[in-house]
Amino acid sequence: MIRSTLFVPADSERKLAKASGAGADALVLDLEDAVLPERKPAARAQMRDYLAAHAAARDAIWVRVNDLQSGELLKDLAMVVPARPAGILLPKIRGPEDVAIVGHYLDALESEHGLTQGQIRITAIVTETPAAVLRLSELVKQAHPRIQAITWGAEDLSAALGAGEPRLPGGAWRSMYDYARSQCLLAAHALGVEALDTVYVDFKNLDGLRRSCLESRYDGFTGRMAIHPDQVAIINEAFTPTAAERELAQRIVDAFASGAGAVAIDGKMYDVPHLKSARRILAR
Repeated sequence: MIRSTLFVPADSERKLAKASGAGADALVLDLEDAVLPERKPAARAQMRDYLAAHAAARDAIWVRVNDLQSGELLKDLAMVVPARPAGILLPKIRGPEDVAIVGHYLDALESEHGLTQGQIRITAIVTETPAAVLRLSELVKQAHPRIQAITWGAEDLSAALGAGEPRLPGGAWRSMYDYARSQCLLAAHALGVEALDTVYVDFKNLDGLRRSCLESRYDGFTGRMAIHPDQVAIINEAFTPTAAERELAQRIVDAFASGAGAVAIDGKMYDVPHLKSARRILAR
């Protein structure tokens, strides 16, 4: 399970070197928004070289590719697939057909380069276009076996709407973006995949990040994306069950071993939903 996902521009040797030791569960080499158009060929080459130099860590390295409408996606995939990362982050989808099309591209490229079918996983960013938000129920109804996680973003949706800052002065999401966040969370659990919360842009405010991550985990997100190495340790800690949580979860599981449908622990009743939650905590 991925707690922390750290983005780093694929064309920056300095940032790549710093990110490697940050301790993120997943490192994302970014070919999209963090790279200027004229730098994309260089970013692809550096992505390829980085994966070759870190072959032992490929299972923890992902690549954010450009979207289907950009004219850059096939150029990305032609270099990404033979480099064999764990998967791709697919941005700005408009609906489930985008995931299916990219899946077909990956099928062909995996076959060409001798990879196992389905080896390259997908994390889909599902709220960056208005159509994607409105069609999330369609994504849930279709089988997309490559999808390992879904996540969301506010800035691209705001740009698509011609809107302003998606956050209120206190940092809370405006209603439109809170809706998109909730839809992403529900869709992830409906699909049975990991739910990754979006980036916390005020990267110097580590206390604010900690509070936000704990709220995210309480809501049901399983991890979070990071834009700075200093954010990684806080995200990892927030999405790791505490010793007290693990102890209580184990007591709940042990108590249900008797076959009872409900159990009492320290004066509180626990039933089957609590058992399911306890098993998830222990699995993490």
